[in-house]
This record gives sequence, C-alpha cells and structure tokens, in this order.
Amino acid sequence: MEKLKVIYEDNHVIVVEKPVNIPSQGDKTGDVDMLTIIKEYLKEKYQKPGDAYLGLVHRLDRPTGGVMVFAKTSKAAARLSEQVREKQIHKKYLCIVDGKLEKEEDRWTDFLQKNEKTNTSKVVSKTAKYAKEAILEYKVLKYEEEINLSVVEVDLYTGRHHQIRVQFASRGHSLYGDQKYGTRGRGKQLALWAYELSFVHPTTKEQLVFHSIPEKTKSWKILEGIIED
Repeated sequence: MEKLKVIYEDNHVIVVEKPVNIPSQGDKTGDVDMLTIIKEYLKEKYQKPGDAYLGLVHRLDRPTGGVMVFAKTSKAAARLSEQVREKQIHKKYLCIVDGKLEKEEDRWTDFLQKNEKTNTSKVVSKTAKYAKEAILEYKVLKYEEEINLSVVEVDLYTGRHHQIRVQFASRGHSLYGDQKYGTRGRGKQLALWAYELSFVHPTTKEQLVFHSIPEKTKSWKILEGIIED
C-alpha cells in the first residue's frame, strides 16, 4: 500500500498529496486508489473496526500528482461539494510546456468537447454539440532556452476534462510527457502538478490554503531556484 503524505487533518477534512499515476477513486483497472489508501490510513490511525467514512470531493487525473482534500464526514462532504459547484474551491497547477509562450501571462477561454470513446477532448466552436466553456489564466515562471521548455503556473477556473493539457496543446505548447496530446517527452511522466488548493473550511468557515511541491528530480529539476519547498 502506498505511504500516505498527510498535509493537514482535523475531524472534518483531510488534505493529502496524491502521488502520480494513482487514481483518485477505484476504476476498471482495479489498481489501488486514493480513497482506499486514505480509508486504510483512517482505520489504522483511529482503530476503526468497520469501514471509515470518506467523501470524494474532487478529482485529479491519474497521471497528475498534488494536493487534494477529502471529507471525513457526510456534512463536510456536502458543504465542500457545494463549494465545488459554486466554484469556491480554487486550484493552481504547475506544468512544464513545450516552447516559449508569446505572452508572459494571459487568460484563455475555449470550448472543449469530450470524446468518451477515446477519452480525449479537443477545442471546438462555441456552437458545437456538447461544447463546454473552459477558462484558465497562466503565468510563465521560467523559460529554459537551451531545452526550449517553459515552467508555467496555471490558475484553473473551470475543471474540464484534460483542460490544461488540451488548451496548451491546441496552441502548440503541449505539456512535457503528455502521451495523449504531446510532442515532447514521450514515455516520460506528465509534467502537471496540483500545487495549491484553497477552500472554506466546512465548519469553521475559515479560508484555508494548502501547497504541495513536486520533488525536484527528473523533469521537475527545472523548478530549482524558482519554487521553494
């Protein structure tokens, strides 16, 4: 069982770091998932004889690592899920993309259409069938000219399927290690990390902000000097 990195925990919520390549919840692969890992942790820590309650509030794609919050009570789950619907839970990501972007920072609005058969999405016109609005803002943190890669901080305003990956790839700046939409880093780990999560605590109403930084190894060595642990 994967060792769990707990960032914060109280009676109502638990904030953890999801490792890369682990599903947020069980899927058809049958591989161990975050819900199972955290439930086992709670059962062991609090010596619960039965199944520990744990509410899945939001998800991260399997290849994406980073910070996630789970609810430890049904009341907390309901209130956090409401924040998700009202777009009050805010996420920021770090990613490494191909090339140099034209602008140091920008706001992109596109319309995405998901293909269920191929589990991919693409940019389409606003009037296309099942098109959903996708909005993000980005800021370039670093450009490495020698390797022609950029480190980008992404503010996500809508959580569409593969949104960051598709919006960058559609502009010729695919994420490094993206096996579905990418051109660089084939066979490498997807360079996308959920590094900041903010939400209102479901009972205290306090605004909370949590961070998770990827280890500065392999592709993420590029973070040296620009992101502090």
